[in-house]
Amino acid sequence: MRAATGIITLAVVAVLGLSACSRGEPRLMTTTSAGRSPDEFAILPTRPLQMPPELGALPEPTPGGANRVDAQPQSDAAIALGGNPGVVAGGPSPADAALLAHAQRNGADPAIRTQLAAEDLEFRRQNRGRPLERLFNVNVYFRVYGPQSLDPHAELARWRQAGARTPAAPPPAP
Repeated sequence: MRAATGIITLAVVAVLGLSACSRGEPRLMTTTSAGRSPDEFAILPTRPLQMPPELGALPEPTPGGANRVDAQPQSDAAIALGGNPGVVAGGPSPADAALLAHAQRNGADPAIRTQLAAEDLEFRRQNRGRPLERLFNVNVYFRVYGPQSLDPHAELARWRQAGARTPAAPPPAP
């Protein structure tokens, strides 16, 4: 009986020890792909080819340059939202300059994205999940980031109670 208990204890310790092994940097979401199937998100549709009215009006080809039929997601998003796609390429519009100046009035750190990425990576390393969650590749994203999320209904009620107008939110329940 003791031998069986010892073997079971040794097996449990071995499984827990192996589950604690690191598999590289922790990822934000633990969604994995077998890698044996095609990636449907890698296929981007292009615009249809068009014959220009004058072939002499075409610009000189530049190796590695943009193609007229390539997708331009930022310009396409600006058009879809009713904006000017020419402003996207040239930076913020003059109408948005005042808004940006007001938002940056206390200073803006140009390296904020790098700093936040490093802090989030450290947070994910400290909250990688329990040994069995790592062993069975369980998604721990919502449990780990849950304390940092807001309850939208409670926040809406708090703002309404403070007297703030909330025109974009649904009307309060009667």
